Amino acid sequence: MEAITLVVTGAAVALGAVWLVVRLAGFGAQRPRDYAAGAPALDLREHLNGAIRCEGVIFGPLGRVASRFDADFEAEWQGNRGIMREHFRYDSGNRQDREWRLEIGNDGTIRAEAGDLVGPGIGQQAGSAARLCYRIRLPQEAGGHVLSVTDWMYLTPEGVIVNRSQFRKFGIKVAELVATMRKVQA
Repeated sequence: MEAITLVVTGAAVALGAVWLVVRLAGFGAQRPRDYAAGAPALDLREHLNGAIRCEGVIFGPLGRVASRFDADFEAEWQGNRGIMREHFRYDSGNRQDREWRLEIGNDGTIRAEAGDLVGPGIGQQAGSAARLCYRIRLPQEAGGHVLSVTDWMYLTPEGVIVNRSQFRKFGIKVAELVATMRKVQA
């Protein structure tokens, strides 16, 4: 009985240590204020405006590439409100169209809505980065699961946005997306 108690206690301590490291030092530990002094400054109204080309990969839960995609976006803003239409093409041959409705507050807060979100997305842009957190319902052919998403966008000195997103179910990472977004020159 004593051996079982030691094993269970050891496993609990190990899980607690992993959780603590992830919360304090991992992807989830980032905060918008960490990038507040970053330059150049990311303003979604400027950098996600007009025609945009996106390319990326989606990693599965074991870290292997599960899918590749490219997409064309078209974004337009009227003051602090914008609409971004996305047209994805996946390596599987599947296509997906999405539309984001975005609003930027004077303090850099972000509110986002889309047809596949469960409730609004809430975020913040600060310095050279922006974070958006939301819950997304996957299409029925992908299981229809609702996942929690943390979506970070980082502006590079040349104006390209690097997007990194983690998708979680019950707090466990089930997928990660890495993509670039760059304006299409007229």
